[in-house]
Amino acid sequence: MKEIISSPLFHLTITLLFYILMRKLYIRFNYSFLNPILLTIVGLIVILYVTGIPYEAYSQNTKIISFWLGPSVVALGLPLYLNLRKVKKEIWKILLAMTTGSIAGIVSVVLIAWSLGGSREVMLSLAPKSVTTPIAMEISHQIGGIPPLTAAIVITVGIFGAMFGMSFMKLLRIKDPKAIGLGVGAASHGVGTAWISHHGREYSAFGGLGMALNGILTALFTPSIVHWMLNWLH
Repeated sequence: MKEIISSPLFHLTITLLFYILMRKLYIRFNYSFLNPILLTIVGLIVILYVTGIPYEAYSQNTKIISFWLGPSVVALGLPLYLNLRKVKKEIWKILLAMTTGSIAGIVSVVLIAWSLGGSREVMLSLAPKSVTTPIAMEISHQIGGIPPLTAAIVITVGIFGAMFGMSFMKLLRIKDPKAIGLGVGAASHGVGTAWISHHGREYSAFGGLGMALNGILTALFTPSIVHWMLNWLH
């Protein structure tokens, strides 16, 4: 029995099966708190704890899933290509909005962490929260943060954006697919973009664009902005 629950096949099976079941549950009831990614993570944590499977072993055995995250993100380039004319038409507005949003995201999270008594390492770890995990972890490492903490926060932000991003846009009476896509893509990266993609190609196109631009801008701005802020706050 121990050999079975320690095998890569078992780990891959429970991961995929859990996600499929949670997605069916979400489709059946359509409540935001039934986000399948969130429920899958919680379910897997419980399974690993009950069975005593080390996370390191589980991570190693499910690397093939992580591998396909890259190609899946690249696939967002197709809807972007199909909407390239719309992007070119408003490129300067998009760049201005994304630059403003990227800076605001970095500054706001550092100020919130500082006001709550967060340490220097915590603030450095939170700064790149709104970009996709590999980029965020590298930024965190380069500026002196804690990459595992950054990864956890990035995943949390992505799930939160997927759960409430569209509802928040409706609350603000924002209906333009371009604005929604850019906002959700920039704030909650791949998870949020994937979640809004079923609304149409335009949403996923601008979500992918927002995610990519915010990743680049955050990587460029974070080191100088964060260190300037920390010197000013202290």
